[in-house]
Parts: sequence; structure tokens; C-alpha cells
Amino acid sequence: MRVICHGGAGGVPDEPEPRQAALDDAAATGAAAETAVDAVVDAVELLEADDRFNAGYGGAVQSDGVVRTDAGIATDDRAVGAVASLAGVRDAVAAARVVMEETPHVLVAGEPGRELAADYGVETDVDLLTEEARADYEDADPPTGGPRDHLDWLDERFGGHDTVGAVAHDPETDGFAAATSTGGRTFALAGRVGDVPQLGSGFFAAPAGGASATGAGEDIAKATLTRRAVRHLESGLDAQAAADRAIQEFGEITGSSAGVIVLDEAGAGSAFNSEGMQTSVATE
Repeated sequence: MRVICHGGAGGVPDEPEPRQAALDDAAATGAAAETAVDAVVDAVELLEADDRFNAGYGGAVQSDGVVRTDAGIATDDRAVGAVASLAGVRDAVAAARVVMEETPHVLVAGEPGRELAADYGVETDVDLLTEEARADYEDADPPTGGPRDHLDWLDERFGGHDTVGAVAHDPETDGFAAATSTGGRTFALAGRVGDVPQLGSGFFAAPAGGASATGAGEDIAKATLTRRAVRHLESGLDAQAAADRAIQEFGEITGSSAGVIVLDEAGAGSAFNSEGMQTSVATE
């Protein structure tokens, strides 16, 4: 199994070494899995449990002080599952897998998504808010009133983007899986959902390979970044060239920052136009 993981595109972290060690552990754990789906779920779950990454525990706080998680997973044979806006769900990728494997749907959101996850054994009452995030939110003079008041409040505060993701290739079956998970963007409007659970934006897989994206979610969704990257694989580019081309086009189209990891049967590639993006590749 070959696995590539990312820990989000954004600024350069203050302490990159522990984050890199966590990514290396996630990639190695995924590479030891029996299937490509197991590989990406196992890898991403480790990152969702680590508050150094914006996914699961330690995810970004929305305008009402709540952390809500999103995730998506896909395989090369068009199996897809995603969840959005789940409060209290750390293992969002596991909930997305439930949607993919247990329902006829592609995306389930909000409280019904929480209930579905709980019915299949995913923990749904986890406190995702770190003390640091709680303090930052309280210091930001939290808004009151309705959505219009929240929009006025976040106008100068909304930002920050990080995500985690993994792509795996099983050489025995020549199968691919891709998964992405996030806590969203800092101080987004309550209920905001970005690119991550949208197929072809935050994640995508096809017979040619798979991709996971990170960065400015609204622009990633508008540019369908992961579908763009995999389309370049389908046109004959290798994984690194496909990643480079997709990010170049993304920057030209949107003027925003993002990153993408790409995997094909021959190898892995990654590219970003932000200040930094940490990745790790493992093969077993």
C-alpha cells in the first residue's frame, strides 16, 4: 500500500517537527492497512485526533462558538460518502465512510448526520474545542443576534484554512481511495460548509488516481481542484506534474492559496501556492 498524507496548506507552523512526525505516523499507519479505504481512514483518524491540525479535535471555531466537522471519502469505483456540519464528531472521516458504505446517499449533514454516525458506532459527543480556541473566541467579542449580526462580526475575522487528507493506492487491486477532513475556517458563519465534503473539490478518486485538497475552501469548490488534478492524470501527466498543473491553474483562476496531494499507480505528487504545506509518503 502506498499512502500520501497532508496536514493542510497555510502558513509555516511554529513547530513543524512534531507535526511532521504525526504526518509520518499517519502515512505509515495507512500504508499498513489491508485496503485503500482502510488506509485513508486510518491515516486521517490519527490526524483528526491531533489538535495540531484543523480537523476533528482542535478544529476551527464558527461564529457561534461551535466546532463543526466535515469530511469526504471516495474510491476509484465511484463509491462516495461525505458528511457536513457535524458538531461533536471528531472522527468525521469515519462518519463519511458510514454514508458511503451504509446508505444510498452521497452527503448527509447536520443533526441527522450526527444521528446516523452514532447509530453506526461513531462517537458524537466529543468536546472538539481546545482551551486555546475557546480563549481566542472569547477574546474576539463573540457576536449576538442573528446571522446578519454574525456576518458583520466575521467580516474582519473570517480566515485561516487548514485541512487534513490522505490518498492511498493498493497495488494488489490497483484500487485508489481519497479522503479529506476539516474543522473548516476560523470564525466562519455558523453552519458554513466549504469544499471538503464536496466531491471533486475537497476529494476525488478515479481509476487514474486520487487527490485531496486543502486551502481556501470557497475557491477550491469553485475551481473543483481535485477533479482538475485527477483529470490531468487522465490526460497522461504523472502525479507530480498533475499536482503542479492543478495548482498553477487554481492560482490563475482564483488568485487564492491552496494545496493538493495526488497519487497514481506510479507514485505521489504534491503542490501548493501557500507559504507551506507538510506532507508524508509511506509504502509498505
